[in-house]
Amino acid sequence: MTNPTEPTQHPLLRRLPLIAIAAAAVLGAIYLRDYLSFEALRDNREALIAFRDANYVLTVLAFIAAYVVIVAFSLPGATIATLTGGFLFATFPGALFNVTGATIGAVLIFLAARWGLGDRLGAKLEGSDGAVKRIKDGIDENQWSMLFLIRLVPAVPFFVANLVPAFLEVPLYRFVVSTFLGIIPGAVVYTSVGAGLGEVFARGETPNLGIIFEPHILLPILGLCLLAALPIVIKAVSARKGA
Repeated sequence: MTNPTEPTQHPLLRRLPLIAIAAAAVLGAIYLRDYLSFEALRDNREALIAFRDANYVLTVLAFIAAYVVIVAFSLPGATIATLTGGFLFATFPGALFNVTGATIGAVLIFLAARWGLGDRLGAKLEGSDGAVKRIKDGIDENQWSMLFLIRLVPAVPFFVANLVPAFLEVPLYRFVVSTFLGIIPGAVVYTSVGAGLGEVFARGETPNLGIIFEPHILLPILGLCLLAALPIVIKAVSARKGA
């Protein structure tokens, strides 16, 4: 119950972070697409390598900060950023830097969505009846599995996987753990592609970004998806037998 002596925040104030993110995403799509592109990385690769060699720690910090901004504001170029992490820092520790930046950015947009809409939307879903309530209860009962699934399935957009948990009252620590661990397989794949960009640049080609759908890559990821879904299947079977 709300304390009448406590000041209430205007709904618009609570939504300001989400409004800022939406505005930044639109402006970024219009003005930054040419700067956060494979061509920009190719044309500036020598300058980036020279700066990294002279200022390694600063480059790492600047790279992670840039990745956080790209994810938090849903700017174009997350895939290029991942490739850049591999190009500058090799598969490891490049994958670690990519996962760290992506996780921090995801947490920021998760918190903005929860602060702006999550609490009220979660309360409405909890108080609803029928199919909507059953769906929410099903997700609540299998949060860990669902969180890992939406991270592992390549077809789920990253920003969707950031927003949905915020609206379903997922605890922050679960979101952080499932995001960090769940994006590792895909991050390692694309970081390894970035690590080989030197040869790609030398041949005048573009990287194969569809590599994650190659059978030798996709099948292990689908195996992880099935493993994450196993608790849901077991619960469903047990419930059916109990009925």
